[in-house]
Amino acid sequence: MFTGIVQTKAKVIQVVEKEQFRSIKLQVEPEHLQALQRGASIAINGTCLTATQFDVGQGWVEFDVIAETLKLTNLGLLQVGSLVNLERSLKFGDEIGGHIVSGHVQGVAEIVDITRTSDNCSIKLRLPAPLHPYIFSKGFIAVDGISLTVGEVNDGVFGLYLIPETLTVTTLGERKVGDLLNIEMDQQSISIVQTVERVLAARGLS
Repeated sequence: MFTGIVQTKAKVIQVVEKEQFRSIKLQVEPEHLQALQRGASIAINGTCLTATQFDVGQGWVEFDVIAETLKLTNLGLLQVGSLVNLERSLKFGDEIGGHIVSGHVQGVAEIVDITRTSDNCSIKLRLPAPLHPYIFSKGFIAVDGISLTVGEVNDGVFGLYLIPETLTVTTLGERKVGDLLNIEMDQQSISIVQTVERVLAARGLS
């Protein structure tokens, strides 16, 4: 379980294609690998992955990414030199600064517009049609693992408003129009919508 508060950016230093999966090796500052154990869960661009190998002293960690994950996320697009968002899993007693995020990405959204000013940045993304019922203005959403508040929503295109800190700490500052970002909808919103749909269907009102 995660909070959507990205702790650092990591760089892809090796990608090995294997049968039905790929192995990805990341360079990470050692301070973000302290007390890491083999098999631990780490969110990479919001995708929950299992650490298979690592070296704290040399500052690297490796993951195996299966075909299904590659199909649903942007991890299949990573190349050597790519930057990714990294968040260690939530520990008991940690502050929840964002919202509860599972690391189960439901699809990718395409950036259709970026507007930058001296202090801020706004991004518009096009959401896949199956996810349209679950997005609401002022609701939570995880974008590449970042807990954000949804701005306006119009025909499946939604806006995000980013402060300089978010642009600095995460990879959003390097993104461009056409890029695909991992999306995890707020689970509470999904549960409410699906419950209402079931009730309406049971009453013959859907």
